Amino acid sequence: MASNSITVVGNLTRDPELRFTQSGKPTCTLGLAVNRRYQVNGEWQDQTSFMNVVLWDQLAENAAASLSKGTRVLVSGRLDVREYEARDGSGKRQSVDIVADEIGPTLRWATVTVERTAPRGGGEGGGYSGGRGASSAPAADNYSDEEPF
Repeated sequence: MASNSITVVGNLTRDPELRFTQSGKPTCTLGLAVNRRYQVNGEWQDQTSFMNVVLWDQLAENAAASLSKGTRVLVSGRLDVREYEARDGSGKRQSVDIVADEIGPTLRWATVTVERTAPRGGGEGGGYSGGRGASSAPAADNYSDEEPF
């Protein structure tokens, strides 16, 4: 069975750009620079790959409110190939984007403060019904007795 998943760590190259589709669905795009350092004949070489990341729904809104250019993040998602017409009319081009399932700042060289948001309908759960100042335990009715897997 083929799998299309990717996890990368890199720095945001620009502030997240939050937009809304015509139906009102939030989407966010951001740029990611992933650095690789390796040795060739005893000399260090640096290589940077630039990637576009697309986020949807609550994840898009949370990322736009929380992240900024330069933030080191971990992104997990899937690869998505899309075709588009070149602006100069020279033909079709392809772009490979990461459609994120999860994104968050890394804690290697930073600290963060987590503020939970109320879950919105249609998500995958894992939400929390309280905000700051509310009980620190999740509401009991958010969980079932079924096995998680």
